[in-house]
Amino acid sequence: MAAINNDWLDVLKPEFSKPYYKALYDKVKAEYSAVRVFPDSGDIFNAFHLTPLKDVKVVILGQDPYHNVGQAHGLCFSVKPGIEAPPSLVNIYKELNSDLGCFIPDNGYLVKWAEQGVLLLNTVLTVRAHEANSHRGIGWEEFTDAVITALDRQDRPIVFLLWGAPAQKKKRMLHNPKHLILEAPHPSPLSAYRGFFGCGHFSKTNAFLKEHGLREIDWQIENLKK
Repeated sequence: MAAINNDWLDVLKPEFSKPYYKALYDKVKAEYSAVRVFPDSGDIFNAFHLTPLKDVKVVILGQDPYHNVGQAHGLCFSVKPGIEAPPSLVNIYKELNSDLGCFIPDNGYLVKWAEQGVLLLNTVLTVRAHEANSHRGIGWEEFTDAVITALDRQDRPIVFLLWGAPAQKKKRMLHNPKHLILEAPHPSPLSAYRGFFGCGHFSKTNAFLKEHGLREIDWQIENLKK
């Protein structure tokens, strides 16, 4: 696992010495040695590398990484360049189109969002190839609870987009009145029609940021192909 070395380290360092994290580290290391695991080990903490704590303006919580070859690279809902956007991301793009008029791009590479202060965090950070939720319950949830707690303590406006039941379970940890919490069903094809479509979360996020004197997120992902 590539070490976290920016300002996230200050708040997460205490986790690394706790018994649960040692067990988690040993389990993940053994899994990478024995079976195929996604994302690549050097990409596990990409969400933190690309979005320092001081820059976080928006948090999007996913569940666990994509489990097919070439997809996951450490940012929830994002896939590497050249990989077809998965169904949930396609639905996110559809909502962006109806909410803000963004065109639907030819890729699912969301690094642009991360670099603007959108923390794209999964609640579980690794997964066995082709086995969804296979690393649930091995300790990642406790680690990402610590991340949410650190974010809740930030004395500035932050928007939390909680899509689906696993993400919404983290709401119990959010108490800061300066923050905005927006909830909707998950954007997967199984649930998007139950209220994700039409939720308007992207325009509501930008309205909140603007109201507090912060730069709005440019949600448009550009095409990669010329």
